[in-house]
Order: sequence, then structure tokens, then C-alpha cells
Amino acid sequence: MRDWLEDGVSIGISVIAWAEFLCGPVHDGDVALAAQIVREPVRFATDDAVATGRLFNLAGRRRGSLVDCMIAAVALRAEAVLATSDVGFRRFEGAGLHVVSAA
Repeated sequence: MRDWLEDGVSIGISVIAWAEFLCGPVHDGDVALAAQIVREPVRFATDDAVATGRLFNLAGRRRGSLVDCMIAAVALRAEAVLATSDVGFRRFEGAGLHVVSAA
């Protein structure tokens, strides 16, 4: 992520991923720093709900995966690269999601 920031790449986050981040554990200083790095979180829209349902069904209707499907749906709509250490997001690559490892 540092390389992206140094290269001037715009870093964004969905409101769903932002909510997960805020659930912590996180300190006030972490929240302030993250808010400086990311733009206004990308909202979850009606079309994202439709895409979420499609992704959920494509991914095998796995219990506990709905939030991941929501995050992937927003990234797909935004045509964004999803940087994550969660390899589970790779299951959405067949739907067009571009995932990079953020180890």
C-alpha cells in the first residue's frame, strides 16, 4: 500500500469494509490515520445488493460469507482492485474481481 500511496494511486474502501475495520480492535489514532489515507467510503447501492446475491450463490452459499460478497460487489461496481490478506476473496475472481495480496 505504501508503494501505491507513493505512486499517487487513489485508495478507497467500501462502507462495509470500513465498518469491519471500525469493529476493531482499533485505536482512535488508527481510525484517524486510515481516514486520511482512504477517500470517503464507497456506499453500498441497490445494484450491489443484486450483485451480492449473485456472488453469494456463485460462491456456494457459504455461511458467514455474505459480508465478503457485499465487499466484492462494491469493488466490482467500482472497477477497483481489491487488496486483502484474506485469500477467500479469490473465489470471486471468476466473476471479474481483481484481487491482490496485501500481506
